[in-house]
Amino acid sequence: MERIWAPWRIDFINKGKPDGCFLCENPQKNNDAENYILYRGEKNFVIMNSYPYNPGHLLVAPYRHVPFLEELAEEELHEHIHMVCNCMQILRLALQPDGFNTGMNVGRIAGAGLDSHLHTHIVPRWQGDTNFMPVISDTRVVPQALADTYKLLKDKF
Repeated sequence: MERIWAPWRIDFINKGKPDGCFLCENPQKNNDAENYILYRGEKNFVIMNSYPYNPGHLLVAPYRHVPFLEELAEEELHEHIHMVCNCMQILRLALQPDGFNTGMNVGRIAGAGLDSHLHTHIVPRWQGDTNFMPVISDTRVVPQALADTYKLLKDKF
């Protein structure tokens, strides 16, 4: 039997649910590289997903803590959508994906891990990037470290 080691996952498994909101707290820390913040706009920012489905899995979030898309002001909404488009362009240039999954999980029942702070997922996809691991062992293998992906993307924003 072949073994695949992913020792970094144990931190996620053992870590309790944080009390605060990382989408509110991380931009206030002013350490973008440590918090994987790639870009700061006026109303929204781009952050890497710390537990990605694929390399380059990004989140676009407003600075304001709102749970629903319809609660965004017009300026927040326009900038948000422009940032999603910009992320896709940058990921195409940097990682050459074959496609994307983009979207929002609004509400816990819709799959939101953080349902109180709206955010949009941008997940690059490649032909053959899904394998047997999620099916037989509920495990996803991500082939690139977050820090490496951050270095690759940061100067493109």
